[in-house]
Amino acid sequence: MTTLTVRTDNEVDRALAALTADGTSTSDAVRAAILAAYRERYYAQLRAAAEEAAHDSDDLAEVRAIREEMDTLRAW
Repeated sequence: MTTLTVRTDNEVDRALAALTADGTSTSDAVRAAILAAYRERYYAQLRAAAEEAAHDSDDLAEVRAIREEMDTLRAW
Protein backbone atom coordinates (compact mmCIF):
# COMPACT_ATOMS: atom_id res chain seq x y z
CA MET A 1 0.00 0.00 0.00
CA THR A 2 1.32 3.42 -0.96
CA THR A 3 1.16 6.55 1.15
CA LEU A 4 0.53 9.61 -0.95
CA THR A 5 1.27 13.23 -0.14
CA VAL A 6 -0.42 15.85 -2.30
CA ARG A 7 -0.28 19.64 -2.40
CA THR A 8 -3.66 21.11 -3.14
CA ASP A 9 -4.80 24.48 -4.39
CA ASN A 10 -7.98 26.41 -3.53
CA GLU A 11 -10.07 24.65 -6.17
CA VAL A 12 -9.01 21.20 -4.97
CA ASP A 13 -9.59 22.24 -1.34
CA ARG A 14 -13.16 23.29 -2.19
CA ALA A 15 -13.80 20.07 -4.09
CA LEU A 16 -12.36 17.98 -1.27
CA ALA A 17 -14.50 19.83 1.28
CA ALA A 18 -17.58 19.08 -0.81
CA LEU A 19 -16.63 15.42 -1.18
CA THR A 20 -16.08 15.00 2.55
CA ALA A 21 -19.04 17.10 3.76
CA ASP A 22 -21.10 13.94 4.32
CA GLY A 23 -18.49 12.47 6.66
CA THR A 24 -16.48 10.65 4.00
CA SER A 25 -12.85 10.56 5.01
CA THR A 26 -10.28 12.45 2.96
CA SER A 27 -8.54 9.16 2.17
CA ASP A 28 -11.76 7.56 0.94
CA ALA A 29 -12.59 10.63 -1.17
CA VAL A 30 -9.14 10.64 -2.76
CA ARG A 31 -9.23 6.89 -3.41
CA ALA A 32 -12.67 7.22 -5.03
CA ALA A 33 -11.50 10.14 -7.16
CA ILE A 34 -8.43 8.24 -8.38
CA LEU A 35 -10.52 5.21 -9.26
CA ALA A 36 -13.11 7.37 -11.04
CA ALA A 37 -10.39 9.07 -13.08
CA TYR A 38 -8.87 5.70 -13.94
CA ARG A 39 -12.23 4.26 -15.04
CA GLU A 40 -13.00 7.35 -17.10
CA ARG A 41 -9.69 7.04 -18.96
CA TYR A 42 -10.04 3.26 -19.36
CA TYR A 43 -13.56 3.53 -20.80
CA ALA A 44 -12.48 6.37 -23.10
CA GLN A 45 -9.73 4.10 -24.45
CA LEU A 46 -12.24 1.28 -24.94
CA ARG A 47 -14.63 3.63 -26.76
CA ALA A 48 -11.81 4.83 -29.02
CA ALA A 49 -10.81 1.25 -29.84
CA ALA A 50 -14.42 0.30 -30.56
CA GLU A 51 -14.87 3.36 -32.75
CA GLU A 52 -11.71 2.47 -34.66
CA ALA A 53 -12.87 -1.11 -35.14
CA ALA A 54 -16.32 0.05 -36.25
CA HIS A 55 -14.74 2.03 -39.09
CA ASP A 56 -12.05 -0.47 -40.14
CA SER A 57 -12.84 -1.29 -43.78
CA ASP A 58 -11.07 -4.67 -43.71
CA ASP A 59 -12.91 -5.70 -40.56
CA LEU A 60 -16.25 -4.53 -41.95
CA ALA A 61 -15.66 -6.52 -45.16
CA GLU A 62 -14.93 -9.62 -43.09
CA VAL A 63 -18.12 -9.13 -41.08
CA ARG A 64 -20.15 -8.80 -44.31
CA ALA A 65 -18.57 -11.96 -45.71
CA ILE A 66 -19.36 -13.90 -42.52
CA ARG A 67 -22.96 -12.64 -42.54
CA GLU A 68 -23.40 -13.68 -46.15
CA GLU A 69 -22.00 -17.11 -45.36
CA MET A 70 -24.26 -17.46 -42.34
CA ASP A 71 -27.30 -16.46 -44.44
CA THR A 72 -26.69 -19.45 -46.70
CA LEU A 73 -26.75 -21.75 -43.66
CA ARG A 74 -30.14 -20.61 -42.37
CA ALA A 75 -32.82 -23.28 -42.34
CA TRP A 76 -35.62 -20.85 -43.14
